[in-house]
Amino acid sequence: MTQLDGVIKPKTKRSKRFLDKRAPKLTEDVKTTMIMKGGNASQTVTQALKDIYSLKKPNAVLYKKKNITRPFEDSTSLEFFSKKTDCSLFLFGSHNKKRPNNLIFGRMFDFHVLDMVELGVEKYVALSEIKNSKCPEGTKPMLVFAGEAFDTDNEHKRLKSLLIDFFRGPTVSAVRLAGLEHVLHFTALDGKIYMRSYRSLLKKSGCRTPRIELEEMGPSFDLVLRRTHLASDDLYKLAHRKPKALKAKKKKNISHNVFGTKFGRVHMQKQDLAKLQTRKMKGLRKRRGDVVAEDQDAQAPKVVKVDSSAA
Repeated sequence: MTQLDGVIKPKTKRSKRFLDKRAPKLTEDVKTTMIMKGGNASQTVTQALKDIYSLKKPNAVLYKKKNITRPFEDSTSLEFFSKKTDCSLFLFGSHNKKRPNNLIFGRMFDFHVLDMVELGVEKYVALSEIKNSKCPEGTKPMLVFAGEAFDTDNEHKRLKSLLIDFFRGPTVSAVRLAGLEHVLHFTALDGKIYMRSYRSLLKKSGCRTPRIELEEMGPSFDLVLRRTHLASDDLYKLAHRKPKALKAKKKKNISHNVFGTKFGRVHMQKQDLAKLQTRKMKGLRKRRGDVVAEDQDAQAPKVVKVDSSAA
């Protein structure tokens, strides 16, 4: 590939296919996550990164070597690896005396850091420690958020958006009931965030709708919020902008309510209610004798009395 005036021109068909794959699209591909550990990483952090990688497969890249970098001080290394592997999400694990068992969740916009949230692991149960059956690889999880902080606090709002972006998986057009196997539950309570992973089981209930039970399968985290690096409102709004081609065209006289019900407004000409055909009821019909009497009265000659004194 040659670069002239900032424009990269491919020389071979292989490089052309590579550039076409990286080019902007109306509907972007599934977001890929890069998972890496810092220069110092404890056994807890290393195992936690492996468990989250198992939940994210196959849309994740795990770096096994250590990367000596500090994302909150210098993020150029993360941006370089993001551009190299075409990853828009990242998870960085580290450990030191000041911030033990540290996990940093983040996302990129145009290969630059958009949001970063640092979470400390206070309690951790590995995926292998819970001896239950697991979900198949690539299962799309259902995300549940509980806690008032996710709706009121600005940092928790951004964290909720980041976690949805991190674990949402591919966009699908239809959902099969038996495919709803994995549940990720996040609870914000007393300044901590509890992450639990469940497998949903469909049991017999004696009726058409099955009875659903949740069985914990791991991993399990008790997290505490530490440092944050949030994008400005203008940059955050720019990152969520949609192309005009994807925006649904507004149709006149058609609206939807909060439940998705479609309402239409129809314009009609003014009706003459006098010519409106109403329903005939037996109780409103006239009896035959009354009809004959009315007909005879109508056929009889009318007699007009004339006052002779007036002549």
